[in-house]
Amino acid sequence: MASQTQGIQQLLTAEKRAAEKVAEARKRKARRIKQAREQAVAEIEKYRKERERQYKEFETKHLGCREDVAAKIDKDTEQNFKQIAEDVANNKEQVISELLNLVFDINAEVHKNYFVVNPRKK
Repeated sequence: MASQTQGIQQLLTAEKRAAEKVAEARKRKARRIKQAREQAVAEIEKYRKERERQYKEFETKHLGCREDVAAKIDKDTEQNFKQIAEDVANNKEQVISELLNLVFDINAEVHKNYFVVNPRKK
């Protein structure tokens, strides 16, 4: 009976050590997974920064910097406004003259379709 008790004790001890080893292995696995995730996040962030840098280089090379583009747009707009003001100043008298001629030179005549719509008026 003593040997059976001793055998059971050995089995319980072995089971306890096995459970401890399994628990330790699970902890190591969890640490490795956490470490792998952290490394993956770091690599992704590094890759993202590199791609952003490449995009900014491409943008600067092909489009210029945003300030340059905005300055060019402002300059072009100002030139267009100046051109429009100049055109208005140059053509103002002619346009006013044409408008006055259209308003004051009235030809009072019956419209050509008047008799077609009202045949009794002939």
